[in-house]
Amino acid sequence: MPYLLRPALLTDAPAVTELLNTVDEIEIGRRETDLHTVEADLKRPDIDLARDSWLVFDGDLLVAYGLLWDDSGDERIDVDHYVLPEHQAGGELILETMRVRALEQARANGAGRAVVHLHLNAEPTLDTSLIERRGWSVVRRYHVLERALDPATDLAPGLPDGVRIRPCATDADRECVYRLYQASFAEHFDFQPRSYEQWLNDVYAAGALDWSLVWIVGTEELGDVGFLISRDDREAMGWIRSIGVLREGRGRGLGGLLLRHAFAVFAGRGRETVGLGVDTANATGAPQLYRRNGMTLHYAVDTWEVTHN
Repeated sequence: MPYLLRPALLTDAPAVTELLNTVDEIEIGRRETDLHTVEADLKRPDIDLARDSWLVFDGDLLVAYGLLWDDSGDERIDVDHYVLPEHQAGGELILETMRVRALEQARANGAGRAVVHLHLNAEPTLDTSLIERRGWSVVRRYHVLERALDPATDLAPGLPDGVRIRPCATDADRECVYRLYQASFAEHFDFQPRSYEQWLNDVYAAGALDWSLVWIVGTEELGDVGFLISRDDREAMGWIRSIGVLREGRGRGLGGLLLRHAFAVFAGRGRETVGLGVDTANATGAPQLYRRNGMTLHYAVDTWEVTHN
């Protein structure tokens, strides 16, 4: 029986979640995909499911899934691709339609080419020879780190004189976190400048955000210089989505204070594990910071890139 290729519907979210958890089990040894996260992806306001999503079925079994979105408004296009290992031919069906759609979107943005990024586990279920022969190559590696938590020992850190950590409690605080994010991440690989409204859409896209789990760090001398955004809606673990400190605030231990503050809050909420992702080539010292604070490798993710003209 030939494969069936069609766009996704919101009602397909449970089947997509099951596929992604099957891939999780193969790639990282446990199921870590939540239904609400898949639903949030399918509901993104910048995605037209009829053109930007793909499902491949073998009979009634969903065997491959693809999604495309455009954060840059220019040539950069992002995609997801998941496939069961024994159905590579089904996954391959998505690659060509994804290529056509990525170039169409980039040209609609006024760009002459599409530079497409795909994040894959370092040992993926996808046969990477299928994308290598289409011109894809690895341009970056990320590590997903994790750390066990203990409410008896993961206590709120003592703050040095002149240092404060406060929750993101007001609209003004949210705008402050936005400015700190844009400034502290501006030199990072894959950073895309966003308006405040776009950034809010981004932080809400992965699901409801509890702003009490977002903190700002500052000093009397420098004012607000850093932030940490975390979330507690993932079944597998508490999650630190992003942490940043302005250049002028680095080297003062502020990132470590934010981390340990988050560890204490998650431990107090009954979480046993906390995780985050980091660019292994990050030049701000983030990988070293995380190691010093007890975080260890869970799995690795590669960023693959291809240019379509």
